[in-house]
Order: sequence, then structure tokens, then C-alpha cells
Amino acid sequence: MSDTNANHALQIQPAPSRMRAAFQGHIIADSDDVMILREGAMAPVAYFPKNDLEMGYFARTERSTHCPFKGDAAYYTVTLEGEVLENVAWTYEDPLPGAVQIAGRVAFYADRVEVYPVSDKTAPHDHHTDVDAVVQHTDSGGGQSQKAHWPANVEEPKD
Repeated sequence: MSDTNANHALQIQPAPSRMRAAFQGHIIADSDDVMILREGAMAPVAYFPKNDLEMGYFARTERSTHCPFKGDAAYYTVTLEGEVLENVAWTYEDPLPGAVQIAGRVAFYADRVEVYPVSDKTAPHDHHTDVDAVVQHTDSGGGQSQKAHWPANVEEPKD
């Protein structure tokens, strides 16, 4: 769908492939239902469904902004391994008519969170050989991992 103003255009289309958002190797969003918003001369922005985010890392903030083409935006701060990314994500919960496809979806500032397509669309989200899944279960050096450590699959050496 597209909404046009005399000097401004919004184009919103489904992403051609599954996409992820990551911060320092931690997957904070993974979806095959992303909408891409193209707005004027700005870079395209990926909007993820809220249920495809790791919401345990997200906290709603008091910040809000208004866009005359999309409506009122609310913001989220992401906290991960002691690092705080303040107001790094936003959502339009009740967007204007020309932007209804992004209602309730969440986007990220691309200079602070890595957003990228996943080329193997057939790989399930929790596939055991998925590199991102391995990263989630590995201590990144901060004393924590994103998910519980896996049990050892080898025995300790005998004396």
C-alpha cells in the first residue's frame, strides 16, 4: 500500500525474506512477517511484529513523537548485559490511515541495532544448528547468556 502527500510518500510492503534484529550478537527480534516502510528519500525501515521480539529486554519509556504521516510513536529502551539502549525502538500503536500496516509493530534505529535479512527462509526459528541459537546459549564474556546454558554432551576426563 502507498499513501501520497504532495511532497511525501509512504510505501509499506512485506519484507521479501525473514529478518532479524541483533545487538552485540544477541537476537532481540526474529520474524518472517516484517513490513518494510519506505518514506520519501529516507532509508527503508523494518517493522517487526511485537510478538516476534524478545520483550524481556524491552521497557516502554515516556518518550513520544508525532509524525504527520504515520501518527504518534511510543518508544522502548533495550537493556542487555548491563548495556542500556535508550529509546532505540519505536512503535505506532494507532497509526494514521496511510500507515495501518505498521500498527503495533516495532522498528529500530539502524545505527544502534543490526537489522538484517535471513537468507535461509526455510530454517525454523529454533533450529538446533542455527548459529544464532548457539550464540544465545553462549556466555559472551559478561557472565550471562541470553538463554540457559545447554547441558554438557561429553564426560569429564578421568584421572
